[in-house]
Amino acid sequence: MPRWDDLDLETEGTGISKPLSRQVNLVGSMLGHIAEEQSGEALFEHVEGLRALCKAAEQEDAPEKREEAAERIAALDQDTLERLLHVYTTFFHLVNQAEQQEIIRINRERARQSGPSEWPLGPGDGPGADGAEPRPQSIDAAVADLKAEGYTADEVVAFFRQLDIQPTLTAHPTEARRRSVLRKEQHIADLLSTLRRPDATPDERAETLDRLYSQVAFLLGTDEVRAERPTVREEVEQGHYFLHGSIWDTIPAIHRDVQQALRRHYDATAELPAFLQYRSWIGSDRDGNPNVTADVTRWTVARQRRTTLEHYLDEIDELRDDLSISTRQLTVSDALEASLEADADEIALPDDVRRQYQREPYRLKLCYIEERLRGLLDRIDATDVAAMAGAYTADDLLADLDLIAESLQGHGFEDAAQSGQLHRLRSLVKTFGFHLAALDVRQHSGVHEDTVAALLDAGDVVDDYGALSEEEKLEVLSRELQNPRPLVSRHADLPPDAAELMEVFGVLRAMHAVDPDIVGSYVVSMTHTVSDLLEPMLLAKEAGLGAVVDGSYRCPLDVVPLFETIEDLDAADDRMETLFTHPVYAAQLEGRDGFQEIMLGYSDSNKDGGYWMANWALHKAIHALGVVCDEHDVDLRLFHGRGGTVGRGGGHTSQAIRALPPVVHNGRIRMTEQGEIISFRYALPDIARRHVEQIVNATLTATARAQNTPAPENPLLADKVSMESDVVALMDRLAEEGMSAYRAFIDDPEGWQWYTAATPIEHISRLPIASRPVSRASAGEQVEFENLRAIPWVFAWTQTRYIAPGWYGTGQGLATLLEDAPDAHDTLRDLYENWPFFRTVLDSAQREMARARLPIAERYDALADVETSFHAPIVDDYERAESAILEITDQVALFDGNPVLKKSIELRNPYTDVLNLIQIELLERYRASTDDAEQEALREAIFLSINGVAAAMQSTG
Repeated sequence: MPRWDDLDLETEGTGISKPLSRQVNLVGSMLGHIAEEQSGEALFEHVEGLRALCKAAEQEDAPEKREEAAERIAALDQDTLERLLHVYTTFFHLVNQAEQQEIIRINRERARQSGPSEWPLGPGDGPGADGAEPRPQSIDAAVADLKAEGYTADEVVAFFRQLDIQPTLTAHPTEARRRSVLRKEQHIADLLSTLRRPDATPDERAETLDRLYSQVAFLLGTDEVRAERPTVREEVEQGHYFLHGSIWDTIPAIHRDVQQALRRHYDATAELPAFLQYRSWIGSDRDGNPNVTADVTRWTVARQRRTTLEHYLDEIDELRDDLSISTRQLTVSDALEASLEADADEIALPDDVRRQYQREPYRLKLCYIEERLRGLLDRIDATDVAAMAGAYTADDLLADLDLIAESLQGHGFEDAAQSGQLHRLRSLVKTFGFHLAALDVRQHSGVHEDTVAALLDAGDVVDDYGALSEEEKLEVLSRELQNPRPLVSRHADLPPDAAELMEVFGVLRAMHAVDPDIVGSYVVSMTHTVSDLLEPMLLAKEAGLGAVVDGSYRCPLDVVPLFETIEDLDAADDRMETLFTHPVYAAQLEGRDGFQEIMLGYSDSNKDGGYWMANWALHKAIHALGVVCDEHDVDLRLFHGRGGTVGRGGGHTSQAIRALPPVVHNGRIRMTEQGEIISFRYALPDIARRHVEQIVNATLTATARAQNTPAPENPLLADKVSMESDVVALMDRLAEEGMSAYRAFIDDPEGWQWYTAATPIEHISRLPIASRPVSRASAGEQVEFENLRAIPWVFAWTQTRYIAPGWYGTGQGLATLLEDAPDAHDTLRDLYENWPFFRTVLDSAQREMARARLPIAERYDALADVETSFHAPIVDDYERAESAILEITDQVALFDGNPVLKKSIELRNPYTDVLNLIQIELLERYRASTDDAEQEALREAIFLSINGVAAAMQSTG
């Protein structure tokens, strides 16, 4: 094996940093050597030759070079093509890890530059002791900014206590990589990080290079595609990998950052609640996924409880090492002494343990805590949630830890009580309890209606509930929700789907009895009417959740509407107005202390109305919902169902938070973390911490400024201009024109025919990446646009390099405004400069356009053996959008404002082009084949190509 110690790699004019260039070249050189070693020199020559041709095609504006690359690929056998796919895909896995290491390096460098030059920290006036400004978008920067704006320490602490931030992990099928690949990528990332250690010895560096070489070889030899779809339980384990990994470590780090910022800028400390908590849909989201059963949810609850308790035992072991304080040296508090006496009465520790810690009361207290946790572990039963109940709760554990902290503070260990392992463990218990992450349940409104209909029919109340009008349904639901008697006996014979759903509500009842914190929200997808929200309340009542009190049913669940279509978003505030004033729901709202969570769907709204209409309808709905909740004194928490790609609401979370209307900046916010976004944001601890601190920074500062005290000038409130009539009219027109262009495509029957023929959607639908089906179609039913989910819809567009869901319609929308309104140019430029919402949406569109590759997309169009091609109108809209965006943003070329990302796109393109050309060739061979075995082999190769393009584009659906 060659030695890499003396490799002197230059940036070669790439425009990227030298550290990143060196690492990319290093792993690329290793990969090339391994590929040549394993598969021969000919394969390596194909790798380099095809890349060079595609690079020349772009740089020299020579499409014939791309055609030559396609011809060379067509002449290769399938085995060679698969080997090429493995090499190119592995290259992108390595580049992605190197880029993440570069992000970490830059953030750490900024942190070093922003920190005080002397330690320990003392109070400051904003910048560090060396005059450096805090690192942008950090918690330190947020506190410094608020102090500079005149807020007092008490006010800043009050803002922190107002925060209620809840990222939510989901198992949406957008993570194309196997867990084996993800683990190897993390090993490689760790080794790349180690290589940057300035104090490494030559031997240590050589060992690291050897290990890196081996890991690259192992990665190249690992199958990219799963042999079969993951089970829901496997998805739960994947979620736990992140929850008990980087997320577990990030929470106490964020709490520590807050305390350090308060001390640095105000010389203050504060006891804060769990302002940042995680939730999960994995193992409980049953909308369209028949594999998520009541038994699976029971198992998920048990698994989360078990792993969390086991982690606490590990954390307590760490804490025991610290708390070796002896009563020969110092005393402890009377409260702790009394607690130990009470523990001794309840728990019989082994005599040797009592003797060992007889003079170490803190360690003795930890032994009693451990015994209680082990007792809870013994009660866990994956088939019986109710059996998990125990006398010792997470609040009790926190109280015991607080008792230790208070004793330490009162006896000379104040700093130790507020930092270190004890502070870490207290932060963890506050955040994760014994449940780890509250489980939301989501189900389609139609399923609730069918189940209610079955119950009413079985109870001889209504024989055809589905045929009733909305008014008649509300009358029936109101009457039955106020009636304490059940509709049917627990053993009533119900249709299978209704029986399963009622069993789910039974599991929720048991979960709530064990620990209310286990249960998150009950989300009703495709909410269209008020009855859609009263129906699950009736099902909860029937399952014994809650009770009728003084003629009013009080449901212990937060029933959450999910508005997803353009029509439903437009009517969302009216729906909630009607709901808030409905007598039955008004009583429910009172029982929930006036709290209401509302979820908004970014994926289906885009699939329904196109890019601009979805974004504008969401923004208007958010503003209107904030207003109607204020009018009814409702405590609103918005839940943003954002996907990973721009076409599904993706993008920078912190920017999206700042772009929200001020009326909803109340400190409460939820957002989904889906698929490949989870691994991108949480695979590496440094990236996870940076992501979370940016969310906290954005939410904290937006919350403070929206309340407009005491700062007289509030730049965020300028967003209120978005609701002025002239701007609303302008945006309405832009959204309508964009939607017109989009609907012209999807409403044309030939548009769907072209899409299915020009994209690999047929194979994406079979890709074994998730337990959930890609379509809402019943078994045997043909997949059509209406029942295709938003994720595969976007996934296929990304593979072809059109990436249309992230920008299509922009051309017609902007060009129409610029052509029809004489002053539109100045207005749009002003909005781009001063309105966060408009800037965010426009920049996201131009980023997707910069990532699009129309010369490659045209080759997919050539695949479609249909009468009507839609390539030309897509190109036309792209060109009109490009011209308008450059005019509005005053740029020479798209994305000039982000040269680093633009250069990354340019560097990736030649390699990605090769992957696309191979995929197109495989698709042609698949469609030409009539042999079942050959088609199956080609399908496996196409799956590999899909994973490769996904790695190159760093996104799926």
